[in-house]
Order: sequence, then C-alpha cells, then structure tokens
Amino acid sequence: MISRWTDFLNSDGEKEFRNRDDEFNDTIESKKELMEIWEQGWNVLFDTLEGLSFQDLEKIIYIRNEGHTVIESINRQLCHYSYHVGQIVMIGKIICGDKWNSLSIPKGESQSFNLNKFSKDNKTVILLYSIT
Repeated sequence: MISRWTDFLNSDGEKEFRNRDDEFNDTIESKKELMEIWEQGWNVLFDTLEGLSFQDLEKIIYIRNEGHTVIESINRQLCHYSYHVGQIVMIGKIICGDKWNSLSIPKGESQSFNLNKFSKDNKTVILLYSIT
C-alpha cells in the first residue's frame, strides 16, 4: 500500500524502495509491530484519497509502467484489497473452526433470513458522496 499510494499522481506505483519478495518473509515479531505497519499503509492510502480532486480522477497514473486513470487504479486496488481480506477471513475461519462467527448470513439460516427480508416492503438505499 505504501508503495502504491506514495507520490500517487507523480511516480509509478511500484517504487524502487519496495522489495516485494521480502514481503513474503515472516519478519514481523509482534502484534504491535503488525498493527503499526497495517495503520501506516492505510494512512498513506486514505491521506492520498483525501488529497484527490474531482479533476484528478481522469488523470493517468502508472502501475508497473502501465497507464491507468486514477479511478481505474482505485478500482484495481479495491479488488486487490478485497482479495486479501478474503484470505484473512479464510485464515480466521480455519483457526476458529466451530467458534467462527459468520460475517454474513450463517450457514443454514438463508431461508429464514430471506423470509424476513422479503416480508417487508422494498426499499432503496442511496449513497451520497462528494469529492472536493
């Protein structure tokens, strides 16, 4: 995340300081260290997004020397991060076993969930946001 979002509009997302192969080595020694790295990455992402203007969304940025609009690159990363979240969830399910609390509709409860949902009137959810 730090490589991708640092100097986002001006330099390739694959920075020279990144050593991707080393990211697969288990070098984190504590939960505290893990959380610091986690927070640092998310802070770089959110600070970058906060600094974007509406006019920036169609600009071309580069990731590994391939051009993407800013909006395309945001969508690319959104998909990539959801993939990693799925990996984290799967590891959690394996570790917790039967003690796992579902993040969605629990297995075996789909029918009662749907009966409850479809017994109510339709509703529309409108998401409002702005980029300044």
